[in-house]
Amino acid sequence: MSELTEPMTGTRLQAVLPAESPRTPPHALVDLAVRAEELGVDTVWLPDHLLPPEPYGPVFGGVYEPLVTLSSLAARTERIRLGTSVLAAPLRDPFLLAKQAATLHALSRGRFVLGVGTGWSREEFAAVGADFTTRGARTDEALRLLRHLFEGRGGFEGRFHSYERGVFEPRPAGRVPVMVGGTSDRALRRAAEFADAWQGVGLDTEGFAAARNRLRELTSRPVLAGTRIAWSGGAAEFDRAVERFRELAAAGADSVAVWFGDAEGFGERMERFAAALR
Repeated sequence: MSELTEPMTGTRLQAVLPAESPRTPPHALVDLAVRAEELGVDTVWLPDHLLPPEPYGPVFGGVYEPLVTLSSLAARTERIRLGTSVLAAPLRDPFLLAKQAATLHALSRGRFVLGVGTGWSREEFAAVGADFTTRGARTDEALRLLRHLFEGRGGFEGRFHSYERGVFEPRPAGRVPVMVGGTSDRALRRAAEFADAWQGVGLDTEGFAAARNRLRELTSRPVLAGTRIAWSGGAAEFDRAVERFRELAAAGADSVAVWFGDAEGFGERMERFAAALR
């Protein structure tokens, strides 16, 4: 992969694509990914929900299945990283998820980042027949199983999933990066154990710094630390969003992912934001 252009702050600008409305044509997401790559954005993320209890929108993003959509983005881009922020791992069969992730890793020539979380909507878990109470344990086991399928040999025995014999292909040519999202101590412990990157959400600068410091206490491994913010329009809000980016950069954020609002005008807002960081 070619090295991506970074903002002058050294903190990588990322973008959360607007997958909140069925009125947004999927080719618009592809076009926005291409535009993000041209702007030097480090990574574009897609959210994930399978069967939310309320209409898709700012709360329940992910109207298009993210892994399928990212394969389309991979075909139209060359350098930008492509990831999920975040995929609700306990709502997915981990064997199928492993196959999808390994395939997308190959299709994107190593640019895919598997961002996972435990999910938070009890109603959504009930709707698809998934166990809400064991979602943390299932996420941890899924990450262990994926790493075993990608890098290990022989069978696997877990609490929820096991197998004795089986051939897994394609085995990734390199490491499939894992990002763990969430702000709880358990999420930070999960990131410390399994992840290459961690991403917070809804944190102010002090909250991010505290979570980042806790992550550093939990592991000596080099885990990148980032977070998410939003700017969807307005001059005063724009100035504050740029200021927040710079504050988070000064606090040690390796990346800041920005949601730029609805698809209409998203590209222009992203371009304006990227220009302000040069």
